[in-house]
Amino acid sequence: MIRRVVSASTVGTALEWYDFMLFGTAAALVFDKVFFPSHDPMVGTLAALATFAVGFFARPLGGLLFGHYGDRIGRKKVLVVTLCLMAVASTLMGLIPDYDSIGLAAPALLVFLRVLQGLGAGAEYAGGALMAAEHAPPRKRGLYAAIPPTGNGIGVILAAAVFTPFTMLPEDQFTSWGWRIPFLISILILPVGLYIRMRVAETPAFDQTREQGARTSFPALDLVRSEPRALLRCLLTNIGPNVATYVPSVYALTYIEEDLGMAASVGTVGLLIANSVKMVTLPLSGALSDRWGRKPVFASGAVLCALLAFPFFWLLDTGHSWVVWIAMTLLLTVANDLMLGSQAAMLPEQFDTRFRYTGVAVSREFAAALAGGTLPFVAAALTSLTGDTWALSTLMILLCGLSLIGMSGLRDGRHLSFVEDASRPGKEAAAAS
Repeated sequence: MIRRVVSASTVGTALEWYDFMLFGTAAALVFDKVFFPSHDPMVGTLAALATFAVGFFARPLGGLLFGHYGDRIGRKKVLVVTLCLMAVASTLMGLIPDYDSIGLAAPALLVFLRVLQGLGAGAEYAGGALMAAEHAPPRKRGLYAAIPPTGNGIGVILAAAVFTPFTMLPEDQFTSWGWRIPFLISILILPVGLYIRMRVAETPAFDQTREQGARTSFPALDLVRSEPRALLRCLLTNIGPNVATYVPSVYALTYIEEDLGMAASVGTVGLLIANSVKMVTLPLSGALSDRWGRKPVFASGAVLCALLAFPFFWLLDTGHSWVVWIAMTLLLTVANDLMLGSQAAMLPEQFDTRFRYTGVAVSREFAAALAGGTLPFVAAALTSLTGDTWALSTLMILLCGLSLIGMSGLRDGRHLSFVEDASRPGKEAAAAS
């Protein structure tokens, strides 16, 4: 069962993050021309990246909404709903007429569908890792919980692999119809994800909590009342992975094309390479956290991210494709995955089963809204204002510092058994913290 759960969570996460990251790629490369035309290219770029950020502001709402139902009716049912929501929203994006055809209605529709994407994504990553963590034996929880997040990398690989050939079309064809095809493909892969997810069993921890009548009517309220410090610490901890994800995977695409004058395909190929390596680095990080502890592994990733803040852009500025790919892999894969791989088990270990889904989703998604979706926009603005990347690199270091502060207050729950403690509300969280 654990193998089936891990496989289903990974594939489902891959399909959902294909949809979510497809938007990020398009926002960096084409949405400014299609939906936000302007005489000043920087204005169009900022508008497109601001739309990208909208999805992140919707993610905390999705975390609250679907986290509530994940704790009330089950993890599996919620993950089926979010998969459908993401696929339908992405498909409709590929059908929106451009600004020249319907005016302001075009960006308005884009923002609305991006909000729907954000609601679904707000519960997906947390739910996939949580399903694996609650099914896994404690001694291998780090390994198994770290595998579904590889679906994030697989989704980015799919998005980049599908999108890259269309970036090689003549610009007029790419902006008129080429970019739409990857979005329309979303509806074709939905049945695959549904079939896989419907075959997964609910987690033993949730089933035992339901059988014992220990579920809470309002998980979010009980979470805030019972574990406010754990929630805040987890939120701060989640800042680091957002820095190491969205600077290289979104803002760097714009920087490579517009600031360095390199081909757009250089950035998308870099995403392919970096996310391919994730298939190894994420499970390895999870396994290391089982052996050495969650915090040491996470801290090494946060420190490495801070150390790379300046060298990352120095490497990009060389203008050599292979150096750009090395830089993206170091930050997006090595530094990031040390954090993400250990975090996948560390976050669920901080919360009781009654509100575990809500706790993981809310702490992740509020951090994503604050330091993830806004970061490409802030990065572009800082670079435009200063004419350099030093301010952005400094900000990256400060944000990694906040992540380390949050992590320092968490306790290692490697030996915590979710099922054994599920009938005694509150004991899990106490053991973890």
